[in-house]
Amino acid sequence: MPCGVNKLENEKNNKMDLINIVGTLGGIVSSVTFLPQVIKIWQTKSAKDLSMGTLLFLVLNVSLWLLYGVLTKLYPIIITNSIVLSMVLCMVFFKLTFKK
Repeated sequence: MPCGVNKLENEKNNKMDLINIVGTLGGIVSSVTFLPQVIKIWQTKSAKDLSMGTLLFLVLNVSLWLLYGVLTKLYPIIITNSIVLSMVLCMVFFKLTFKK
């Protein structure tokens, strides 16, 4: 292979590595976004300040992203949104359970 082709291939691989790192970091941050809220609700046994409408839109949003991930077989999307959906569903459960 000509030397220039190898250089282009290396640049492409480096770019993909950076993209994968950014995507992985984004997935990690997305996965823990709601964890502090879930913990606070659990500790205080109160979800009165949460909007059920917002929570339901979050369920819809994350469910659509999860479906997209499944349809495209993008496992980082599937894993990230599965974790986020579980946390949002916890908040919905807490909103329905903790009435104070």
